[in-house]
Amino acid sequence: MYENTYPEKRFNLTLTFLKKHVNQNDSILDLGVDNPFSKIMKREGFSVKNTSGEDLDLDQSALQNSTANVVTAFEIFEHLLNPFTILGNIKADKLLISVPLRLWFAPAYRSKTDKWDRHYHEFEDWQLDWLLEKTGWKIVDRQKFTHPVKKIGFRPLLRKFTDRYYLVYAEKIRK
Repeated sequence: MYENTYPEKRFNLTLTFLKKHVNQNDSILDLGVDNPFSKIMKREGFSVKNTSGEDLDLDQSALQNSTANVVTAFEIFEHLLNPFTILGNIKADKLLISVPLRLWFAPAYRSKTDKWDRHYHEFEDWQLDWLLEKTGWKIVDRQKFTHPVKKIGFRPLLRKFTDRYYLVYAEKIRK
């Protein structure tokens, strides 16, 4: 596996969760451009196609035209203004999503150098659950985990004990 440090700890937990719910015969549409974790999925034998960098808030054609039966969205929904519309446009039957959880002791992330690298949403678990339910998804499994950092201080200490990420596996409710 991958060393148990950031981001490898997160990658290990996400990969284990993915393998628990997705068969290697499944086809995956990974929301977002090719990234370190999509490369890990491919290296592990999964068939993965990424979206091509389009603004998913404005253009959901990749979702509507995809024949993949699984959609993965690892740390992308916090960057989107309109996750409701995107979740409603997914045609796949399975969804794996991870988001950073809102931390009471830290403001939402916002890059000082990249105008696109910011979090419009940092969810509490119940908010993501509700969003998924309202858009026609049934949550089958969920997992939270911490994100320690190698710094000294009160906030780094809290990160050792406070869940930072939320992973969800959901299936589309067919009516």
